[in-house]
Amino acid sequence: MNDKDQFDSRETGRPVRYARTLLPGQRAELCVLDVDTGESRLLLSSEDQLFESPNWHPDGRWIVVNADGALYRVDSRDPSGLVPIHTPGLPELNNDHLVSPDGRWHYVSANDWHLYQVPWEGGHPERITADKAPERKFRHFLHGVSPDGGTLLYVGTEILDKDEWGRRALWSLDLPTGAERRIGDGYSPADGPEFSADGASVFSNSEVASNRPGHAQLFRHDLAGEPVRRLTSDERVNWFPHPSPDGRRLIHLSYPPGTIGHPADLPVVLRLIELPDGALVDLVALPGGQGSLNVSCWAPDSGHIAYVRYPIGTAEDTAESPPAAP
Repeated sequence: MNDKDQFDSRETGRPVRYARTLLPGQRAELCVLDVDTGESRLLLSSEDQLFESPNWHPDGRWIVVNADGALYRVDSRDPSGLVPIHTPGLPELNNDHLVSPDGRWHYVSANDWHLYQVPWEGGHPERITADKAPERKFRHFLHGVSPDGGTLLYVGTEILDKDEWGRRALWSLDLPTGAERRIGDGYSPADGPEFSADGASVFSNSEVASNRPGHAQLFRHDLAGEPVRRLTSDERVNWFPHPSPDGRRLIHLSYPPGTIGHPADLPVVLRLIELPDGALVDLVALPGGQGSLNVSCWAPDSGHIAYVRYPIGTAEDTAESPPAAP
């Protein structure tokens, strides 16, 4: 979900264009991290186009990103550039997109606040979320798909009075029936819901246990009704938990203490938790935040992740640093 959403008026609630662009002297760099060795490999760098939110096709070859409100893919074996995925009629995209477990579909969040399904190779989109009552001004932000491909997870935001964000809650969407339901009590404010590898639980970040604004931590909600389990409890601000396909690991984005939301262009750390009870391990520190790790980033082999960093300056000036101390 993007904290830069804007509205042209409270009366219409219609979105305006907000696709991010690079700052002067900034680059977008797509990297692949070997989780076991801690080594990163630079796949693609651009001084012209800001791309975000990498996720993998199940074949392990293609990585999908968004840029300028549209979808692109990158060949991880021969990363010669961004290959556009043509989606005629699709509204400008938010930065949240996924590939179905069978590799046939993209699921995306669009800037009309709805979710869409698009064929993998591109083509005409199909909207898969329903309108709510107009006065609710409800918005959908995609984040997860179940291992069987039948259920999506999203953040639903509902504007209340003059509060732009209102209530932010976790929801599921059953694709065969279109039925939507709130997960637990929604855990507002919350973000980044993703299924566990077995589909029995939902990981997310939330401020539900915080006594101050921000300070999001990670949680696991057992869909069978067991108590919600808190996974992190530290001074850093933790977002976007991504479980590995084999269910053994969880990677997430960690912000400096005091960060509100998940903004761009901050010194952040990619962190790993060995499930179910492993300690936090800092993998790599980088300039980033928003767009670096918003959606599921694991390769199918559960040993590599894709992420985006946004350095400013020369390559020598912006070389990746060792992980910061917790």
